[in-house]
Amino acid sequence: MHLTSYTDYALRTLVYLGTKQGLSLAKIKDIASVYNISNNHMSKVVYELGQLGLIKTTRGKNGGIQLAVAPEEINIGTVVRKTENLHIVECFDQSNNTCIISSACKLKFVLNEALQAYLRVLDDYTLADVISNHVDLLNIFNFQEQNA
Repeated sequence: MHLTSYTDYALRTLVYLGTKQGLSLAKIKDIASVYNISNNHMSKVVYELGQLGLIKTTRGKNGGIQLAVAPEEINIGTVVRKTENLHIVECFDQSNNTCIISSACKLKFVLNEALQAYLRVLDDYTLADVISNHVDLLNIFNFQEQNA
């Protein structure tokens, strides 16, 4: 399964914010710069993560973004479900299904089982698990910020 860049950027943003937790507020431009992503695209990702209640923003001169919940409470499987279109084949989306064999096809059941297994593995991990090497990540982020 291949995640969209949008979900990838959402997960990367959470990794960045989880690593920087307790330090200064993060800026969208800094996250975008570290990952070499456009500010515009990063703004859309940050907006949705805010709508999902995963991050909070503070406006103003000293404003920025930070996690709204503890890394232990952010489940990777849940983030993927909320940011990814999981209709991996046309027949998963009954409202837009034009496949002529859909009514008799058993492949969709096999693919759905595979998708559910994939999501079950992701459900076993939280952001805290992903950033357990936060010192290494912090060193990388600080290096990237200094060279931006």
